[in-house]
Amino acid sequence: METPNLPAIRALRPAWNKGRIVGKKRPLKPKHVWAIRVRLELAENHRDLALFNMAIDSKLRGCDLVKMKVADVMSSGQIKERASVLQSKTQKPVRFEISEGTRASVEKWMEDELMVGSEYLWPGRLHERLYISTRQYARIVRDWVTSIGLEASAYGTHSMRRTKGT
Repeated sequence: METPNLPAIRALRPAWNKGRIVGKKRPLKPKHVWAIRVRLELAENHRDLALFNMAIDSKLRGCDLVKMKVADVMSSGQIKERASVLQSKTQKPVRFEISEGTRASVEKWMEDELMVGSEYLWPGRLHERLYISTRQYARIVRDWVTSIGLEASAYGTHSMRRTKGT
């Protein structure tokens, strides 16, 4: 007796990770870091430059980075040399040094009119959003990476965390 050929089962939509690199994200190399910094400086994008520098210096997860408050990095009108942030995942404080270049970029960002009266270091555009979302931060990182010609799927927010260590 012959068995009939059954029709192939097809997915209704493509898999969410089709064509994407999954797994560990690569850290940025020093030449990539400098290329992104130069582009942000030339574009006079003070927020993104301060965010980029703080992400590398702090080695914080994206969710902790976007929730940073002005009081975490500033005291008596000056940017601190060392800051401490409570991690949301482990509930442990993390101390990190803020380099001179990062202090300068954050100070420049603090002078911006968007920062007037803001409690958070990276305020959202809409009033109901007190700070930028981690998803928005991921889009910003993707834009930085693609602006210097790298493959966006190979790098992510965790790449910023891993960069200083390498």
